[in-house]
Amino acid sequence: MDIDIDQLRELMRSLAEFDVNELEIENGDERISLRRGPAAPEGMVAIAGAPHAALSHPPPSLAAAPAAAEADEEDDDSLWVTSPFVGTFYRASGPDADPFVAVGSKIEVGAVLCIVEAMKLMNEIEAEVRGTITEILIENGKPVEYGDRLFKVTP
Repeated sequence: MDIDIDQLRELMRSLAEFDVNELEIENGDERISLRRGPAAPEGMVAIAGAPHAALSHPPPSLAAAPAAAEADEEDDDSLWVTSPFVGTFYRASGPDADPFVAVGSKIEVGAVLCIVEAMKLMNEIEAEVRGTITEILIENGKPVEYGDRLFKVTP
């Protein structure tokens, strides 16, 4: 299984962030098992082939985390929507679909802005603020890292 150190670090961060104690990934004859804290009790089930299963339905307190906006150092009014994890950025739900948003789009809290595919899971990134998209910083289909700025929003 080809996994680079950045992917491994991201998986370890996800264990802590989503309070998951054990993760096991199997791909053919290869297997990666990550544990946080003491060994898991007997009877704990590992989900093979679904390394981010815990991420697809995060607890309500974390459900808003993916589109965390930060204050812009250059312009106090602007906010940034950042990537919640390592993956691939998509502006639309499919190759022939219209983009979720464009520069100038007015957005409301909860509006889908994009998709970040991580470990074969399509994760919709939703707006946490209302405002106007003033800049799209990533090209469609390009890889993103945790914390990369995706959109600039003016409230």
